[in-house]
Amino acid sequence: MGADPVRVRLCATDELEVGQVRRFEIEGGAIALVRCRSGFRALLDVCSHQDYPLSEGEVFPDSCEIECFRHGSTFSLLDGSPQSLPATQAVKVVPIEVDSDDVYAVIE
Repeated sequence: MGADPVRVRLCATDELEVGQVRRFEIEGGAIALVRCRSGFRALLDVCSHQDYPLSEGEVFPDSCEIECFRHGSTFSLLDGSPQSLPATQAVKVVPIEVDSDDVYAVIE
């Protein structure tokens, strides 16, 4: 049996506007938190094609995708799947919870 999930506070909901991305360093790695039109989403902050931070890329808030600045691969913020080449591997999604006015990463 694994350990219980831990919630880590990232920021207040009003600290991120729709279409913005912000990097958070937490135990176990970095997270790219994005605010899409549909809400907050997060991925591990590393492109699966090359070790480059996704938080440096452009956010597409309507389709809930992020583009790696280095080579242009886009990833779904919903399931981490690559949407364009050269990336072919998914990026790990980090579960997010919004509680009152705060955004939390759920670390399993």
